Amino acid sequence: MTAATREDTVRGLYKAYVEGRKGIVDGTLSEDFTFSSPRDDHIDRNAYFDRCWPEPPFVRGIEIEFLAIDGDEAVVRYRAEKADGTAFRNMEALRFKDGKLVSVEVYFGREVV
Repeated sequence: MTAATREDTVRGLYKAYVEGRKGIVDGTLSEDFTFSSPRDDHIDRNAYFDRCWPEPPFVRGIEIEFLAIDGDEAVVRYRAEKADGTAFRNMEALRFKDGKLVSVEVYFGREVV
């Protein structure tokens, strides 16, 4: 997969999250996908959807401020606007293998204006 294609995939994942389109993301995740954050330690894909995909989505927009891709890894810094109008900034490290997303590690930021 080229860097441009990987970039499109990563941007598409964040867009799908805002739109609440789990099916798009589910098709991108590997069977052994794990998600980690300060609150979650290597949870599997089922727990990821249960914990991280509320309905309706709690964010109404995500602006990718920084995106770096190196082979099968990507680092993303984004600003997310919540449904209540407040915003926060996070960083995430994504790893791919054989065209599928195998892990996401989230590093929480802070509330921003």
